[in-house]
Amino acid sequence: MIAKTIKYKDFNGVEREEKFFFNLTKAEVTEMELSTEGGLAERLTRIVESKDSAAIIKEFKAIILKSYGEKSADGKRFRKTDDAGVPLSIAFSETEAYSNLFMELATDDKVAAEFINGIMPSELQK
Repeated sequence: MIAKTIKYKDFNGVEREEKFFFNLTKAEVTEMELSTEGGLAERLTRIVESKDSAAIIKEFKAIILKSYGEKSADGKRFRKTDDAGVPLSIAFSETEAYSNLFMELATDDKVAAEFINGIMPSELQK
């Protein structure tokens, strides 16, 4: 799990600074790996090597939104949907915080690598 403190300006012009949480479980990573031909890691490597900017952006967006959630106060849960089953990432994607994070990851390889490693389960980090 990674916690990112993001500064942004909301749509009322108010400067904000909030902590956002991102995490992928072993089950989620396994599902992503097995549902991608050749595996997720191989797919990402192919995309990066091909310098396919559109595909890179699409994958980053999917990974950010798939990993976004809210940690319960007791630390037992990492909630990714609301009570109606709607992904919390939808609301997050509509904020400038998401936009700022996205731009940071899209323009800084080191930060992007740290983010990807940070959201991976510790036993799967490479």
